[in-house]
Amino acid sequence: MNSFFAIVPAAGSGLRFGGKIPKQYQRLADRPLIYHSLATLCRCELVQRVWVVLSPEDDGWRRYDWSALGHKLETLYCGGDSRYDSVRNALRVAATVADDDDWLLVHDAARPCLSPALLLTFCEQLRDDPVGGLLAVPVADTLKRADDDQRVASTEAREKLWQAQTPQMFRYALLARALDEHPGGTDEASAIEAAGFRPRLVNGDSRNLKVTYAADLSLAEMILQTGMRNA
Repeated sequence: MNSFFAIVPAAGSGLRFGGKIPKQYQRLADRPLIYHSLATLCRCELVQRVWVVLSPEDDGWRRYDWSALGHKLETLYCGGDSRYDSVRNALRVAATVADDDDWLLVHDAARPCLSPALLLTFCEQLRDDPVGGLLAVPVADTLKRADDDQRVASTEAREKLWQAQTPQMFRYALLARALDEHPGGTDEASAIEAAGFRPRLVNGDSRNLKVTYAADLSLAEMILQTGMRNA
């Protein structure tokens, strides 16, 4: 049986979100936003260890009590300037415990509404896959391509287009090699694709939203407070 490990990169400041407090520490349902993302991973019966990757200059983490998340959580102060750098640095730490065929999940710190049921289903659907994959939802909206004057240049076909979510999960050795050889992607799946592999798309949920702007907090709080994420 292969083991499951998780990485949550959280070294960014959330510039698009704004505010004086880094996005991951914004208050959400009486907890820091990142708490909810970590809690689902820490409570998953399959996941053995969860690494949260912080900036070496992070002075916010120690202001909170994380003890309720249990023994699985480990803090790494090796975050880089980008998600790519943070994940790559964390993989070096993972090398001390992960075998080549073990699973590495990467989950956004700002996706607090991932449901335990969806996480477990995701892991079970991929655990025998030769490559791995990611949560994603089919694109439902009409897509417009803009010109330089911000006018519609064309309408894009949305058939077979999916919106990527997290977690994204790949074998340790494959992910480490892909990131080393193909830097610069916006997510882990991009590096796997550049290495010549085809990640599997696993049906996600629109409630697994990413908090990008301040207005997103209200929707995330509604999902958490009403228990909608467990539906």
